[in-house]
Amino acid sequence: MYQRMKANPKFQDLVARRSRFAWTLAFIVLAMFYGFVLVVAFNPTSLGQPIAEGSRWTVGVTAELLMFIFFWVLTAVYVKRANTEFDALNQEIIKEAWKDKK
Repeated sequence: MYQRMKANPKFQDLVARRSRFAWTLAFIVLAMFYGFVLVVAFNPTSLGQPIAEGSRWTVGVTAELLMFIFFWVLTAVYVKRANTEFDALNQEIIKEAWKDKK
């Protein structure tokens, strides 16, 4: 049965789409994270500046908090797409494999 599922063009499409989407999200996360690390390495004083005069919040803390929230949003986007689009396609593939078995 696994060979029938693997040979199904929908399965190959699912693997390609899921992989492309996951790599896109991973690239976004890594670019943001390493961009922040590069700022820390080459211009650390910029992150220590307050976001407003008299504020205790610094640019670095605010940026990192926003990145953390953004990463949670990206995770939610992936989970939503996985639970709707990818799971639906997965169920179609399984049904077709069982249908071919009979």
